Amino acid sequence: MTLFVERAVPGFIGRIPVRNIWLLLLYASQLYRELPDSERAALENAPDDIPALVAKILSNAVERRLRRNLSQGYQRREADLNRVRGRIDLFRTERRQLLQRARVACIFDELTVDTPRNRYVKAALTHIAAALDKLAKSPETETPRRESFLRTERRCRELALRLERVGVLSHLDSRQASKSVILDNVGWMDARERQMLAAARLALNLSIPTEESGSSLLPIANRQETQGWKLYEQAVAGFYYVVLSHHGWRVKHGSHIDWPLRDPTSGLETLMPNMITDIVLERRDANDPGTGQRIVIDTKFTSIVTSGQYGNQSLKSGNIYQLYAYLRSQENDYDALSRYSAGVLLYPSLGVNYDESATIQGHRIRFATVDLAADTQTIRKQLLRIVPGFSSD
Repeated sequence: MTLFVERAVPGFIGRIPVRNIWLLLLYASQLYRELPDSERAALENAPDDIPALVAKILSNAVERRLRRNLSQGYQRREADLNRVRGRIDLFRTERRQLLQRARVACIFDELTVDTPRNRYVKAALTHIAAALDKLAKSPETETPRRESFLRTERRCRELALRLERVGVLSHLDSRQASKSVILDNVGWMDARERQMLAAARLALNLSIPTEESGSSLLPIANRQETQGWKLYEQAVAGFYYVVLSHHGWRVKHGSHIDWPLRDPTSGLETLMPNMITDIVLERRDANDPGTGQRIVIDTKFTSIVTSGQYGNQSLKSGNIYQLYAYLRSQENDYDALSRYSAGVLLYPSLGVNYDESATIQGHRIRFATVDLAADTQTIRKQLLRIVPGFSSD
């Protein structure tokens, strides 16, 4: 199955609607986790308008911060002053002969609103405004939506200017912002500031690869094997985290699994490949922690079937062996769930759907697809059908 094709189709990337790429970006984002249920539902139910809705969420958050004053931080500065502040830069002072002019080169920390986080938010406002302008000019956009996009675009640009007027002067382009670690270690922040930064990150990530000419080139192989696979995995993990966490499920993403090695030779441990599960869903009985459910999900961004030597179709054996190794290698007498944990190989599909399962040596293994060309509610139902008790939303 090829998810990206050479021919450009309006509103599609390959055969996947752009609206569903935006939906995957939403599921994969921190903003999806930060929003209250009502706002989250509004975003899910209108994937075509996700850029505009994200822009509004970001704009509202920035306006609140401006009313309460922006967060400040210390930034390192160098300046030639007529009094000592911080520490003296002796080399610069001597080289420029500043003492003869009654000045001294100083290095000091200054409290300012021109912080990396505020620059990041300003870059996101500028970036999403440009994206809305492009959407408004698209011939596919109806007049009412075009006017709404343009209003939101103007609001974002005005807020970026307001940030500049209050002191966020440094420029951070979208490429620099995309490499930033602004959202790391934000546990100390209040919920609204976390939401603002999460909206800023999603706004910067809403750059969708297309088949049209542009300023950036992205090889097809990279889109399929790296960008598409990672986005799909993160979207599935983010969706389950939000939907299941409030129902007693624990969702783990990217967990390392140890091989149950006994008496290994000295060099074997360094030679054994790492085992990393994509997603693990686990729910234990509160009264009896030894009982419950564990589902190991391995996401694959390829076709679920392959053609055999004689033209027949079959499941990919390598994927089955990998999931089987995950499940059987973790069996032990100290973890009751490990002996009957379930496994799911979850593939994307475009119109042809599968949902097959069987029990293999005590483990229920399922082979299922998610139709990325379907509407939002169908995608939700297909993701939830593999979780007992969540066959429908």
